[in-house]
Formats: sequence, structure tokens, C-alpha cells
Amino acid sequence: MRRSLGCVMTVGAWLAAAPSQAQTFDPSFPVCMHVYSGASGGGGDWYDCSFTSLPQCRATAAGQAASCDPNPYYVASATRRLRHGQNR
Repeated sequence: MRRSLGCVMTVGAWLAAAPSQAQTFDPSFPVCMHVYSGASGGGGDWYDCSFTSLPQCRATAAGQAASCDPNPYYVASATRRLRHGQNR
């Protein structure tokens, strides 16, 4: 019993100490800019998902080692807002 409890504690500590990766894509915006490593003076690749259109992203990416792509995790609003007094 003590041995199995020790194994469970060891595995739990190992999993808790393992690095976790944050979500890369912000699902609030439809377009992401992928900036490639070394482009900004260090670090690895990174994503900036704060664009509402491809032209807006491309204007920001101009002159950088970057590309603009549709956000694969973007969730468009499924419900439409009704005008005041409009019935469903």
C-alpha cells in the first residue's frame, strides 16, 4: 500500500512539474500573424491573433518575416442579434 501511494505521489509530482503550453491562438479574432524565429531579434516563432481581416494583418506583417493565416480556432458568433422589437 505504501509503495503504490509513493508511486502515485511521484507520478503526480512529475506531472505537476512538467511544463505546460499556453493556448497559442486567440479564438476571438479570425486572422493570426505567424512571426518566424529570428525575425524579431531572438526567441522562437510566435503568433499574434489580434486581426479582424487578412488585409489588416498583411499590412502589419509587411517588411517582417511573417505570414497571415485564418485562425483555425476562431469561433464566429452563432446567434444573430435581433433588433429591438423584432420577433423570432
